[in-house]
Amino acid sequence: MSQTLIARAAVVAAFCILAATAPSTAQDLEPKAYSASPVGAAFLVVGLARSTGGVVFDPTLPFEDVEARINGVALGGGYTFSLFRKLGLASAVVPYSWGDVSGLVAEEARSITRSGLADSRFKLSVNFVGNPAMRAREFAKAPRKTIVGASLTVTAPSGQYNDAKLINLGTNRWAFKPEVGVAVPKGHWDFDAYLGVWLFSPNPSFYPGGLERTQDRVVALQGHVSYTFKTRLWLAFDGTWYEGGKAQVEGSAPTGGVNNSRLGVTLSLPAGRQQSFKVAYSSGVQVRTGTNFRTLAVGWQWLWLTKR
Repeated sequence: MSQTLIARAAVVAAFCILAATAPSTAQDLEPKAYSASPVGAAFLVVGLARSTGGVVFDPTLPFEDVEARINGVALGGGYTFSLFRKLGLASAVVPYSWGDVSGLVAEEARSITRSGLADSRFKLSVNFVGNPAMRAREFAKAPRKTIVGASLTVTAPSGQYNDAKLINLGTNRWAFKPEVGVAVPKGHWDFDAYLGVWLFSPNPSFYPGGLERTQDRVVALQGHVSYTFKTRLWLAFDGTWYEGGKAQVEGSAPTGGVNNSRLGVTLSLPAGRQQSFKVAYSSGVQVRTGTNFRTLAVGWQWLWLTKR
């Protein structure tokens, strides 16, 4: 295999596997991201997830029958507050991942195993319309309205990374996702739609070391329809489409981007006055290149009010 083809294959492999292990992925499905809330609400979240499935490569590359099994546990928290009299929400997530990838490389069987910290994620969102900053008592009496919000998600290069390895848990770069969202309540129903774009800084030390890897933006569109039976007991049907992400290592041709879609379902279950559990499942619908994963996630949340 020529040096150019090796470099090109390396870019694709790293992009596809990192899409599964790093939190900065367009595959996110997050219902009720811009839902109404009072100020002074704090929450702690612990989540477990398992993703399994194939990795789809450009047919010109020497990769076949690539399968991945990725597990992760994440610890996160957040807090709502008044930001220019609008509702603001700040949150952070620190993930730990482990798993293995196996397949044929130029008709030779290969496999790897990784475990360690993945990249941390931070998010700031603001509900500009429909959810002004309110204390809990005022919020409880307020009617539900259509919400228009925006957010900025930042992924920091805090994950495990070694430029002598092709596949890592960290990305060794920053990623930024500005997003706008609309949430429309209708009785027990909620209809959500978000449009965002992932922007990536260069990785200045890509495999096999000292090479710069760049990646184009990824546009992501999400839609959710949920039905609330009672407080913290709801069911949502989720969908996402994402496109872009061509990557290039200096001296090599750019790889093909993604143009994929996923569907999923999310169930929230109350557990007492302050706790709830969430179960989510999603799977690829159309995958041209990248990860074609089935993902099952379970989370526990503890919510309390710090202001009355």
